[in-house]
Amino acid sequence: MTTLAAADVSGFVVRAGFLKDTPYFALGGGEVVFLAGTQIHVAAHSGGLLAADERPDGSGLVTGGDDGRVVEVKPDGSVTVLAERPRKWIDLVACGPSGAVAYASGRTAYVRLGDGTEKEFAHARAVGGLAFAPKGLRLAVARYEGVTLWWVNTQGAPQMLDWPGAHHAITVSPDGKYVVTTMQENALHGWRLADGQDMRMTGYPGKVKSFSWSAKGKYLATSGANAAIVWPFSGKTGPMGQSPLQLGTRSDMLVSMVACHPKEEVVVVGYQDGMILLCRFADNAEVLMRRPGKAPVSTLAWDRDGLRIAFGTEDGEAGVIALE
Repeated sequence: MTTLAAADVSGFVVRAGFLKDTPYFALGGGEVVFLAGTQIHVAAHSGGLLAADERPDGSGLVTGGDDGRVVEVKPDGSVTVLAERPRKWIDLVACGPSGAVAYASGRTAYVRLGDGTEKEFAHARAVGGLAFAPKGLRLAVARYEGVTLWWVNTQGAPQMLDWPGAHHAITVSPDGKYVVTTMQENALHGWRLADGQDMRMTGYPGKVKSFSWSAKGKYLATSGANAAIVWPFSGKTGPMGQSPLQLGTRSDMLVSMVACHPKEEVVVVGYQDGMILLCRFADNAEVLMRRPGKAPVSTLAWDRDGLRIAFGTEDGEAGVIALE
C-alpha cells in the first residue's frame, strides 16, 4: 500500500527531496517549499532557481540562480548567501565533504570551502557538470571533450580524462573507481580512474538526463529509454561486455527520472507522462506509485530510510509518496 500527499506548488520543480525528515521542493521560480506540518515558502532567489543540491548530512539545501547568487536554505526558513557573482547565471552546484560547495558559471568552476575561502578552476570551454568524489576533497568537472579532476587543496596538475564531444552531467561511483558523464548525443561515457580506461554506453533513443547509483554502487540506473537502463559496475571492467538490466519497460513512453533506493536494489522510475513505478532489480517486479499526470516527472528522491519518495513534475505537480 502507498499513500500520496500532494504539495501545493507551482511551476517547474527543479529538485525535490528531504532535509533529514523534512520534504522540500525547489521551484524554478526561485522559491523553496518545505512540508513541515504546514507548508513553509522560502524566497531563495530574486529570479529563477537553476540548480540545487543537498548537503551530505541533510542539514541544508544549496541553490544557484540567475541572480548570480549561491545560497543555503534550511527548513526553518533561513537563507544564507554563500557566494555572489553579479550578472552571472549559476546553473550548476554540488555539495561536498567538510562543508565544501562547488558552483560554476561559464568556463569557471568555484569551490567554497567550509571556512568561507574560495578557489577558482578555469577551463577552456564551458563547464557542463560538477560532482565531488566520495573520498578526499576532489572535484570532477565535465567539459567539452572530457572531464577534469581537481584536487581542491593542492597545487598539482589535474587529471585529464578525454573523449570527443560535449559532456554534461557527471557522477563519481560510490567506491570512487569510476566517473560517468552524460553526452550531448544519446549516450553515456565513463572512465575507470585507476588507468583511464574508456567505457561507452550507447543505444539510447533519447538523451540521458538522470542517473542514480544503487545502494552499494553495483549498478548505475539511467533514464533516456522506454525502460530504466541499469548498467552493472561490479566487475573489473565496469559495464563493458555486460548487458544492462531493463526495468519498468513501457512500449510508448520514455523514462525521464530515476532514483535508486538507499538500502535495497530497487529503483523508482518516473516517466514523461508523469507516471511513477517502483521496480526491483532481482525479478523486475513492479509496483505503481503514481498514475500518469499532465507533465514529465522532473525530479525524484528517497528519504534516508527508504520509506518515502518526493517527486515533482515540469508543470508543478508535486508531493510525497509513503510506502506502507
